[in-house]
Amino acid sequence: MSQKMTIHLRVWRQPNRESPGQMVPYTVTDVSPHMSFLEMLDLLNERLIKEGEIPIAFDSDCREGICGTCGLMINGQAHGPLRETATCQLHMRHFKDGDIITVEPWRARAFPVIKDLVVDRSAFDRIIAAGGYVSVNTGGAPDANSIPVPKEKAEKAMDAASCIGCGACVAACPNGSASLFTAAKISQLVLLPQGHPERKRRALRMVEQMDREGFGDCSNHGECEAVCPKGIPITMIARMRREYFKAAIS
Repeated sequence: MSQKMTIHLRVWRQPNRESPGQMVPYTVTDVSPHMSFLEMLDLLNERLIKEGEIPIAFDSDCREGICGTCGLMINGQAHGPLRETATCQLHMRHFKDGDIITVEPWRARAFPVIKDLVVDRSAFDRIIAAGGYVSVNTGGAPDANSIPVPKEKAEKAMDAASCIGCGACVAACPNGSASLFTAAKISQLVLLPQGHPERKRRALRMVEQMDREGFGDCSNHGECEAVCPKGIPITMIARMRREYFKAAIS
């Protein structure tokens, strides 16, 4: 039988985006090492509800590292201490009994806090809406699948498409840059023949929308790559810049 742990939390509480927030201490007992980090927060919220207190607001959905909604800053690291691991995949066995853990929302000007640990990431949606799609007619699925794609490019496109849009890259970047996210969404399409007809317009619109949203510029710190739960490399940013410069001068 697994030994239960006691965890001491410092959680950012903020009622809404207009109000100031503060760190609030909590102690969570009976924490199983097999719990995920989010399950540990669920345990705390169940107690808060029973005590008549307001539960901690945090985002989650699939809890399988797919949807990208569960992003939290854990002890100053986006998604916590493990590489290529989303918050929902982080288990309490990676912490010790009696640990003090600080939990905060993403910190970026373009990601305003909605409540507690929940931030508004709709800026990502607007970047996608600016050009992260293929609108030209490529025929039905059999027609699209009949277009030959070199294996190397197909694999790189799949690597780019693995981005789950969690926002960890923005939260970890000292400039609050969305370059890795935008680059991944541009790369996944430009590497495939179906994405070529709109590649110039796509690069211009998505990069310009990223700037309008208030994200900072990339200065090659590499923090985005270090915290990305899908391990997307910063070489994607180099590709995005090439695509943008080519489109801008043509």
